[in-house]
Amino acid sequence: QVQLVESGGGLVQAGGSLRLSCIASGFIFRISAMGWYRQAPGKQRELVATITSMTSGGITNYADSVKGRFTISRDNAKNTVYLQMNSLKPEDTAVYYCNAQGPSGYWGQGTQVTVSS
Repeated sequence: QVQLVESGGGLVQAGGSLRLSCIASGFIFRISAMGWYRQAPGKQRELVATITSMTSGGITNYADSVKGRFTISRDNAKNTVYLQMNSLKPEDTAVYYCNAQGPSGYWGQGTQVTVSS
């Protein structure tokens, strides 16, 4: 049974930082591409960042809106993917979802990130 469990969300002031974590189980994490997506109220879910498996180079990809502020990383020994979010803006407010193996793959339950101005 695949599980993706996110943590680390919360309320933060603009300019602050948060680190999201996603612990994965039930599939072979180390060979899976992982990603973070977000969905703000009234908007469609959008890609935030992705990272390929280390065997594929651990290549990262970011939405233009978060480049230079967010960093995705993975720890295969812990079956965990992270999203370090710095210089947060109110427009980053959303539910953040962990994803495994692309949009047609697996999803976590989401964690709320709220950035106050």
